[in-house]
Amino acid sequence: MDTLLEVKNLSVSFASNRKLLEVVSGISFTVRKGEVLALVGESGCGKSASCLALTGLLPVPPAKISAEKILFNGDSGTFDLTSADRRQLQKVRGGHIAYVFQEPTASLNPVMRIGKQISEVLKLHRPELKDHKAEMISLLTQVGITSPESRLNSYPHELSGGMQQRVMIAMALAGNPELLIADEPTTALDVTVQSQILELLDDLRKTRKMAIILISHNLGVVSRLADRIAVMYAGKIVESGSAAELLLSPAHPYTRALLGAIPVLGGKQERLNTIPGMVPPPGAFPAGCRFCDRCEHFKTLSIELQNRCLTIQPEPIEILTGHQVCCFSPIGEKK
Repeated sequence: MDTLLEVKNLSVSFASNRKLLEVVSGISFTVRKGEVLALVGESGCGKSASCLALTGLLPVPPAKISAEKILFNGDSGTFDLTSADRRQLQKVRGGHIAYVFQEPTASLNPVMRIGKQISEVLKLHRPELKDHKAEMISLLTQVGITSPESRLNSYPHELSGGMQQRVMIAMALAGNPELLIADEPTTALDVTVQSQILELLDDLRKTRKMAIILISHNLGVVSRLADRIAVMYAGKIVESGSAAELLLSPAHPYTRALLGAIPVLGGKQERLNTIPGMVPPPGAFPAGCRFCDRCEHFKTLSIELQNRCLTIQPEPIEILTGHQVCCFSPIGEKK
């Protein structure tokens, strides 16, 4: 499968009180054409900041972005996003890489009709189209909105949360992107609507042969859709691999803890599992492993090995083809 997006050593910092606070620390990943890559981790781990940095959506300053490489290999050519100017980035945004943000209520313009908002995307990225109305109706139909022609005249507040999210997806699709970045697309939706939105994204991915980066804090949600998963913690990718391998044989203690916190339908436990402690804030990341103060596995190690975890930052190691983990003592390591 061809590589669509290649990111190497991406870091993101924000200026605060004359200091630079690093929120993303040298992460690397790839997205292949037509696949779903899930970025998973607790709130504040750097998932959204990483994806916003790809096309320059973070304001600089206060943000500072650096990367060895951000290459987008689209059908119309290769874009080096690390050196692209504003005009080139505007061409990529929406036309090649589109975003669906969480909280559609905050993302849609409350005083502009739905049709007008979709039409603006078509004018910018597909000016050759003559019949905008027919295309807008087609887009709303594709995302499962009934009576699409009448909905073009609706204001966002006249739609339910699930309908608003479908409109956001339609707007993202209006530019015919090759990569869709969906940032917590099921946040604040009830369980039934969550399932419908995930099924919609999967159907669109297949019919349009489009790649997706799915950002979520919930491994249970992404397990239904992802081909590969990258688990982030405190600004770093701590484990990555195929969804099947990572979910069945998680090697990093944080991944195992996330999986252990997923409620089990019909389970007999009285209390849900939690991960003790808190994520270290930017500017207070420890010198060694950023998870070791919350790691149950750390407590079983010898003093010598604990000192290594506390003082040295683990680098990614490949424990199986395509399955990498940043841990000195990965659980269930393949020999």
